[in-house]
Amino acid sequence: MDFRSVLDLLEKGMKYPLPGKKAQLSMSPNPVDSRRFDSKLPDNHRKGSVLILLYPNDDKAFFPLIKRPVYKGVHSGQIAFPGGKMEEDDEDEIETALREAWEEVNIKPEQVKLIGRMSDLFIPTSNFLVSPVLGYSEVLPDFVPEEKEVARIIQTAVSTLYEPSFRKQKVLEFSDSFRLDTPYFEVDQEMVWGATAMILSEFLQILENGKN
Repeated sequence: MDFRSVLDLLEKGMKYPLPGKKAQLSMSPNPVDSRRFDSKLPDNHRKGSVLILLYPNDDKAFFPLIKRPVYKGVHSGQIAFPGGKMEEDDEDEIETALREAWEEVNIKPEQVKLIGRMSDLFIPTSNFLVSPVLGYSEVLPDFVPEEKEVARIIQTAVSTLYEPSFRKQKVLEFSDSFRLDTPYFEVDQEMVWGATAMILSEFLQILENGKN
């Protein structure tokens, strides 16, 4: 999809109420973890932010995803947006997203033009309330992965998300015999599922709303 066309659709789509839960659920693993949408979050929950950054690549709209390294944690090896935990010195969720994206993949904060914030999403397994921040850069960033936090950077065309052949479903089996029927996007031979896929689902609905 053309970079300028995507920005125009997002600008129009963000004028509508955010799609939120309804859009997120369309890419949620089943059974749905009801804790994601509880009106009252755990008192000890933590806050974090991610950056969805649109940028031009041969005039087409792209955004970066990252693959986390393998480590002893619930998100080991998973695909995510650049982002992370809010620090005490961060003014707000936007500053967190910009700082983390700079630290993880070398997106310079001054290059980012903000579009707005999407719907927050709670991740029960890590006890994080994640705030997705939407922005764009007029130029292709000079991506550099922070080796301890990023195994690889995946430059992803927005058009990929519209390809039916890249929307798939599989059953994930965990060590305690728990199973999840999981919708996902296949991007560069990687499985994009869970919170990242749910955020992308809302992103796509915002684009659709911009066509009205």
